[in-house]
Formats: sequence, structure tokens, C-alpha cells
Amino acid sequence: MTPPTDARTPLRAYAVWLTALAAYVVAVFHRASLGVAGVEAQERFSAGASAVSLFLVLQLAVYAGLQVPVGVMLDRFGSRRLVLAGGLTMAAGQLVLALATDVPTAVAARVLVGAGDAMTFISVLRVVAFWFPGRTVPLITQLTGILGQVGQILAAYPLVALLHAAGWRNTFLGAAAVGVLVAVLVITTLRDAPPGVPTAPAAGMAEVRRNLLLTWRESGTRIGLYTHLVTQFSGTVFALLWGYPFLVVGQGLSPATAAGLLSLLVVVGMGVGPALGRLCGRWPLRRSVLVLSILALTAGTWTVVLLWPGRAPLWLLVWLVVVLGTNGPGSMIGFDYARTWNPAERQGSASGVVNVGGFVASLLTILAIGAVLDVLTPGASTSYDLGAFRIAFAVQYVFWAIGLVGLLRHRRALRERLARDGVVLVPLHAAVSARLRGGSAHR
Repeated sequence: MTPPTDARTPLRAYAVWLTALAAYVVAVFHRASLGVAGVEAQERFSAGASAVSLFLVLQLAVYAGLQVPVGVMLDRFGSRRLVLAGGLTMAAGQLVLALATDVPTAVAARVLVGAGDAMTFISVLRVVAFWFPGRTVPLITQLTGILGQVGQILAAYPLVALLHAAGWRNTFLGAAAVGVLVAVLVITTLRDAPPGVPTAPAAGMAEVRRNLLLTWRESGTRIGLYTHLVTQFSGTVFALLWGYPFLVVGQGLSPATAAGLLSLLVVVGMGVGPALGRLCGRWPLRRSVLVLSILALTAGTWTVVLLWPGRAPLWLLVWLVVVLGTNGPGSMIGFDYARTWNPAERQGSASGVVNVGGFVASLLTILAIGAVLDVLTPGASTSYDLGAFRIAFAVQYVFWAIGLVGLLRHRRALRERLARDGVVLVPLHAAVSARLRGGSAHR
């Protein structure tokens, strides 16, 4: 692949990127749409928390499971076809959900959404790599991830308002129509690469298997996986499904206030992401300090919320959401580990392995919270008490512990490798002092 080399990026590149970005925004909107409609979903389908959890569990499982196959298809068919296919598949899923009256049909609808979602993000990143000069790609990639989360805000505000005003059927029919409109935009505007830019041939299956094996054996990949796991799942679970019911049913907030807090989570992530990126660039051998800080802050804040006598005050819930807003940007550090510890030919497989960590933890946590709620309050549907929510959300500590153990284990392995190469990390306070004095921050 040969990206553009001109000093000035052509305006057409930005037009193509904005089209791809619009497709990603809509994909995030589709992904998050069930989370803000969780209470209404239980009422519409006469389903318990476990059944509603299954909707999202299967959706995310399909998303994670299709990452490698989609990558192979992407190299063969290009971004334009996959973004188009993904948009239409998600629109079909929302159409089916609008008409669904039973749990199996609703589950099938969310599987379609997960499949379409899986085709979108990595396809958009490929568009960025082909259309922008190499020095610009990191910035545009970061902006893509940040601006894509606008889709979650659209789900938290307009979709909730439409759901209450127009009902389930019309709301999700409208969501499907948005998907079709974006598909039309993709057909007319999106192109895989600038004219004359060649594309690399697709790797054979034998090479793919070999790269996956080598990637998995790399400790840098594994620390990325555990980094993604330990930082991503709590914020994802809260944003995609259980945060809204916890705030409305458990904490007694109004739907508007709860939607505002979910939007705040996204806004915080937009602000924290660039800051974490700069810190990782400045302190590349201290990235685990950032990860451990986010973990401690997240687990500590949840502990205060879950142990608070009675309903938590609004200021504490706001702080919880602010802390959870750091989780998404923090999980991106896992991909940075994969990038720096793997050669170029294994970047895709390394990112895929890292992505598994947070999504598996999110899936299992979503399912476990729903199961605990149903066991503690069988048949309660939308009347779960705060005590049940406290016990259910405590399952997060299991995954924090797993992630912490894996993170520390592979951090030690990497530091031993660095020591063999002559790089010895001094205590953090000494590194900070050395940096301030203009000396070495590592030795």
C-alpha cells in the first residue's frame, strides 16, 4: 500500500473520510440503540434481564468473532463494499427489531446489527490509511475513534425522545431508514483509494495462521490483551446496556438525567483520549502506569457507589460516569502495545487478539449481571431493587482481578526483555525528575 505523499492532503480525501466517518457514527448509533431501550425491550418482549442481556451478548459476540474473517474480506473486496454491506446489514437488523414481537426474532435482529457493525470500523481505518499521508494517519485515526462516539450521543438523546414519543416500531423503523441513507452516501462518495494507488495482495491462509501463532506468543500482544480487558469492559457494559437501567430503576434518576449522564461518558472519553495519546507518546515505557491508574480509579469509584447507604447522590454518579469515560481511551493503550511489540506484517492479527480481551469480558459481564438480577428478583422485570443491582455489578471484580494478574505478569516479562537489551527502568518518581531535568526517563 502506498499512501498519498503530497504535502497537502486533497479535499477529496476529507470528503471520502467524512463519508466513512458518517458510516461509523451510524454503526455506533445502531450498536448503542438497545442499551437506552433496555427497559422498553423487557416490557415489549415480556422478557427478563437475562433475555435482554442475550440480545447484546450475541450482538457483541458476532462482532468480535467476525473480526478476522472481515479482515480477510476487506483485503479482497475493499472498504467501500464492506462499509456498504455493513450499513445495509445493520439497517436490516433494525428493521427486523422494529417488527419483532418475540425474543428469538429480536435476538436475530441484534445478530444482524453485530455482523454489520463488525464490517465498519476496520474498513474505515483502511480508508484513512489509503487516502492520507503517513504523518497524518495517526491524527485522523484518533479523530475517527473520538468522533465516531457521537453515535452514542444520538442514541442517548434523539432515539430516547423518539422512543417515548413515537413508540418502539416507529423508532426502529427510523433507525433502519438512517442506515439506508448512509448506504446511499457510501455508494455515491466513498472510494477505496485515490486513483493510481495500488493495493497489497491478500495474505494466504497459511500465512494468516502463522502470523496469528507468532502474534499470540508475543508478550507485548498479551499485555495489550489484558490492558484492553481490564480497562474496557466496565465502561462498555455501562454504556451499552446496564448503565441506563441502573441509573433509572436502581438509582431513581429521570430518563432525561440518565441519558445526559450517558452522553457525559462519551464527552469525557473525547477529552481524555488525546491526553492519553500524548502521555503514551511521551512515556512509552510507562504505559502500564496509566492502565493501572485507570483500573484503580474505576474499581475504587465503583466500590464507593456500591457501598453507599441508600441511593447514591447525583454528584457521586456524575463522578462514576466521568471515571468510566476514561475506560474507552484507556483500552486503546492495548492496541499501542500491539503496535510497538509486533512487526508490520502482524499488526492486523495483533490488534484482533487485543480486541478479544475487552469484548469477551464485556460479554460475560453483561450476561452475568442479567443472570444475577433474575436470580435475586425472579419475575421482577423492570422493578429490580438497588440491592440486586449492587450484587450484580459486583461481578466486575472478577474480571478486574483476571486483567490485573495478566497485566502484571506480562509487564514483568517485557521488563525482563528490556533489561536484557540494556534498558533498565528506574522508579517512576526518579524518571519524572530526570525528565524534568532533561535527562533520561528510563534508566
